[in-house]
Amino acid sequence: MTSLRHTAVGVVLAVLLSTGLSGCNDGGAGSALGGTATGAGSDATSGGSSGAGTGTGTPAAGTGQDVNTAPTIAGTPATTVVAGSTYSFTPTAADASNSAWTFVITNRPAWATFNAASGALSGTPTAANVGAYAQIVIGVTDGTKTTALAPFSIAVTAPAVSASDLAISGTPAVSVSVGSAYSFTPTAADSAGSKLIFSIANKPVWATFDSSTGALSGTPVAANVGVTPQIQISVSDGTHSAALAAFALTVKSGAADSVTLSWTAPTLNSDGEPVTDLAGYHVYYGTSEKNMTSVINVDKSTTNDQVIGNLQPGTWYFAVSAYNSAQIESAISAILPVTL
Repeated sequence: MTSLRHTAVGVVLAVLLSTGLSGCNDGGAGSALGGTATGAGSDATSGGSSGAGTGTGTPAAGTGQDVNTAPTIAGTPATTVVAGSTYSFTPTAADASNSAWTFVITNRPAWATFNAASGALSGTPTAANVGAYAQIVIGVTDGTKTTALAPFSIAVTAPAVSASDLAISGTPAVSVSVGSAYSFTPTAADSAGSKLIFSIANKPVWATFDSSTGALSGTPVAANVGVTPQIQISVSDGTHSAALAAFALTVKSGAADSVTLSWTAPTLNSDGEPVTDLAGYHVYYGTSEKNMTSVINVDKSTTNDQVIGNLQPGTWYFAVSAYNSAQIESAISAILPVTL
């Protein structure tokens, strides 16, 4: 028995062993594999006569290992989002090897969340997040190989400031007497229906202010007599604001005051005839138009005026009528309101 070094034995043995066969013909590899085999190879010992063999036949199926290909990823993420708006991007991925994969990310913005199963990057930034978020990289991996999108940035921008029709109106009283109640509430409107918040500058120390309605109210005492200047009431919808013109509020003392009335004597009766027997006047006054219960009788020989004193602060209403010698009285004049 001669030990031979066959030129193709190393390759042939690898195939024979992988298919469960054994041995090798003295004539070489031709009888086991299809095709023609020649050449020098690895060391091997085979029984049989010496020499190199050749053979032809139908090729056998190959048994090489499966090749693992890297997964692929695609998609074009948006690179801007307005604060207060939702951002969302989901890439697509595939793997020719049918391997399971997961998504990975680097430099994820703090205001966003990332889903490793789908690759979705989403979130809603706030005004505090305005700025640029750079070098964000989303990739896909099968545990062995990883493929990633090109790095990208997301710019969070502030929302545009729109025009507003926010408005406030009202005319506050500019004086109040000691011991009398003061109250003023402005009117405000915003077509957007936003929640409105009121504010005030230079509020009188004796008054209170309601930020939900804009109402200014209170009752001053003697120690509050004087003027509070530059009072200004404003309203805001959170983005825009509007304000009333500044005003001064005077607190008057509670001392009694007086009013001087004057009038013109009538010359004709209600029937158109001249007045020939005018006897005098009645002056009516009170704290309301329907409560002028105080009456002063004025003789015609006096001047056509009358001082009415000892009036407390507030609004008073006055009217005058004439009467003749027969005590027939005319209708009262137009009612005159006076605020003290």
